[in-house]
Amino acid sequence: MADDDGGFRPLGWSFAQEVSAIFQPISAGFVAAISGFASSFALVIAGLAAVGASPGEASSGLLAICLSIAIVNIVAALWLRIPLAFAWSTPGAAVLLATATEGIRFSDAVGAFLVSSALLVLSGLWPALGRAITSIPKPLANAMLAGVLLPICLAPIEAVATLPFLAAPIVLVWIVLYRLAPRWAVPAAMVVAVVAIVIAAGTDWVAASAVPQLIFVAPTFDLFTILSVGLPLFVVTMAGQNVPGFVVMSTSGYVAPPRFALVASGIGSGAANMFGGHAMNLGAITAAIMAGPESHPDRSKRWIATLTNGILYIPLGLGAGLAGALVTAAPSILITAVAGLAVMGALITSIVNALDEPEHRLAAILTFLVVASGVVIFGIGSALWGLLVGGLVMAWLGWRRRSTV
Repeated sequence: MADDDGGFRPLGWSFAQEVSAIFQPISAGFVAAISGFASSFALVIAGLAAVGASPGEASSGLLAICLSIAIVNIVAALWLRIPLAFAWSTPGAAVLLATATEGIRFSDAVGAFLVSSALLVLSGLWPALGRAITSIPKPLANAMLAGVLLPICLAPIEAVATLPFLAAPIVLVWIVLYRLAPRWAVPAAMVVAVVAIVIAAGTDWVAASAVPQLIFVAPTFDLFTILSVGLPLFVVTMAGQNVPGFVVMSTSGYVAPPRFALVASGIGSGAANMFGGHAMNLGAITAAIMAGPESHPDRSKRWIATLTNGILYIPLGLGAGLAGALVTAAPSILITAVAGLAVMGALITSIVNALDEPEHRLAAILTFLVVASGVVIFGIGSALWGLLVGGLVMAWLGWRRRSTV
């Protein structure tokens, strides 16, 4: 076969190109699954443990949420033929970790998870609710998320101060790769953390790990836990994850069906809740990997990346027992430090967005400070109090500004 300059190219050239095009979305789905799992699985397990889960229940929760993500991603890919990708709620896991001092029973936490999941389904079936949540002023929603993330993002500093020889290499690898290969910065830091854990705790935890089992958790419903955990989980999942997920799809040239996305994520979350999982939502960063041109030059074939991603979450979920044993064996500050590195980007984004509008900066800062304080009043956690304080200040300043015009 002659090429443009009169030479010849191999007969197999076009076949090789076609094979490469087939594997391109598969590799995108693989990268999204591995980087997404490795970046924040420790945060998920630590968050579940913070709200009362035993090691077995935490592993069950991680397995359950992985299986839900797998099923929903596979169904969405095959049915819609667009790269509509779902992931677990990383900010939601941070909300759980932020409640560590509140002495919550895990059955109460599961009840709160179910309320959050029901609200997700209701948002899909009743668009007015979804609009109401997403219309929470951006400065307040982002300030609340920043307040939740701040204590976690301080953990790397504390870890370096208390365990310098173990934590400093983790942070160093993260900062180096954040410049050279940002997508792999946190997974690489997790690998270094595993080495540090082996140095600190030996390898007995590997033998102690078991094949994860789905453990049913009978939910109980406590009003204060619903207000402290369930509602903030719902708000950050909607405003912090689903809204950016829709934006990613739109930017990549796709129309993501809101009803399907919200109902599917709510049902998938609810199924995982019964076995200890917290919440799932539309992916944002991982979705950008699978919906962008690096996934496939042909937009109509990028759904293969989401299909691959869903399939890979099954074996990843089966590693939940090992992941749980790793987190249990590690010094807690080391795991929280890795979690802090995983959500550092989310903290930066939320702070920037919270302070984007000068006229609302005071309300945003007060929301941030109240949430970051971790204060508990009448059994209700700081996330809800922060939104309330910020909303009242924003309303007062807005009224005063209008009254003086």
